[in-house]
Amino acid sequence: MFKPRDLAQDDYGAPLGAAIALVPPMGAAASPAKPRSRLLQRIKARHAAARTALDSSDWAVDLAEDIGSADWFRGLATMVALGALAVSMAPSDVLLPTAPATAIDAVARDEFRSQMIQPIALGSDSGRRMGAGPAVVPLTSAPQRTAVQVTATLGQGDSFARMLERAGVGAGDAAQVERMIAGVVSPATIAPGTRVDITLGQPADGESLRPLAKLAFRARFDLDLSVERGSSGLALSQHPIRIDTTPLRIRGTVGAGIYRSARAAGAPIEAIQQYLQVIDQHLSLDTEVAPGDTFDIIVAYRRSASGETQVGELLYAGLERGGRPQAQLLRWGGDGQFFEASGMGAQRTGLIMPVVGRITSSFGARRHPILGYTRMHAGIDFGAGYGSPIYAVGDAMVDFSGWHGGHGNYVRLNHGGGYGTGYAHMSRIAVSSGSRVRAGQVIGYVGSTGLSTGPHLHYELYKNGRPVNPLSVRFTVSQQVDAAELAAFKKKLADLKQVAPGAATASLAPRQAVIASASGREIDRLGD
Repeated sequence: MFKPRDLAQDDYGAPLGAAIALVPPMGAAASPAKPRSRLLQRIKARHAAARTALDSSDWAVDLAEDIGSADWFRGLATMVALGALAVSMAPSDVLLPTAPATAIDAVARDEFRSQMIQPIALGSDSGRRMGAGPAVVPLTSAPQRTAVQVTATLGQGDSFARMLERAGVGAGDAAQVERMIAGVVSPATIAPGTRVDITLGQPADGESLRPLAKLAFRARFDLDLSVERGSSGLALSQHPIRIDTTPLRIRGTVGAGIYRSARAAGAPIEAIQQYLQVIDQHLSLDTEVAPGDTFDIIVAYRRSASGETQVGELLYAGLERGGRPQAQLLRWGGDGQFFEASGMGAQRTGLIMPVVGRITSSFGARRHPILGYTRMHAGIDFGAGYGSPIYAVGDAMVDFSGWHGGHGNYVRLNHGGGYGTGYAHMSRIAVSSGSRVRAGQVIGYVGSTGLSTGPHLHYELYKNGRPVNPLSVRFTVSQQVDAAELAAFKKKLADLKQVAPGAATASLAPRQAVIASASGREIDRLGD
């Protein structure tokens, strides 16, 4: 007998075995059931069997496993069949016929163009143009503005006349204006970026170029220039501007740092940077400046009556502690050096390098790279790039400058006290014999003249005419104000220290006279 769990079920949940059991065996008496019902039962039984067979088969097979088995070939067949089905359903590349484009004539194209929106860069050629109606009266001549005002800016390397011509001024007027201005100030000294206000008049009949009516600009910090056309032609006018040159003095107390304290006191950034550089040459900013000290900064300062200001270079750098000066440094001389109140400048002690480079050959006996035998090398060689500047190691007199045999271009300096230095193989000499040089001054440039295998500096040091090792001598370089200028130096220092802090910011407006009022009441004075 079949167990209930082994019996297949039809679509209605009834076991099929029960339906088969109802069929009587052969030879038995025929059931009164109709043949149609028996046919339906057979179809349902076969459908259930086919469904069971399909459910037990795996058509989506992993083709990477059991290669060559029946299940693998079944999965391969499934893949091929699905691929063939996809290819058969792909769209064809047959062109589909469409309606031809409508022919557009010139009138229709212009109509489309009038409805377009185009950028200004392409001309903005859009919009409908309407023809003139009977109410439109053509003009014989269009009215023009009586004057046109423009502003021109002088560019770097530009000429004044070319700038005026670009602004619309005629070539004749531009050349005349430039000649007139050159009689007062050189056009080359006018700062780039200067703005020129130009007024062009009404052109004459039949001419398209407008004549110059007026122009005005700031020629210098203390001068305005204007050119105006009158009955006799163009005329130049000068308008001097009142300038105050009182130096700007800023004093304050050092807090956590000099820079922030000076900025809080209103000192310009450039002045603070110069002040720190100068102080650092005489004092240690790390150990000799402390909170509570007083900094004193004086800079060149110009201001005009029209409100413009110009901050110049640092004139004085001072530092005080407890009311006593720690540093009083004044700018003096054309090279901008700073000197103490006594007239002494900064001092440097040590081996001063005549060129920026590295030592490639030391002092002593060596095999000459060109001559091929051993001989005394009476100096040291510094390897440096061709054309690098060579500096004097101290104040000196130029004893020799020129060609010196194997040394090539050679300079010899006399520093006094029996000491002298020599500089050989220069590409170019920058000093002449008999002239005086100062420490750090450029006296020539690195080269490879004479007996040399490449660009370098051969540096020699002499003591009483005999060569010594330059590395064994330490120079002390100091600068001092000339005795003939010392009085003028101290006077300038005293004058600067008399400037009151903030005096340069006072108003430039003329002061009105104060009229003393008479005592008593007005009615009483009338009675008198």
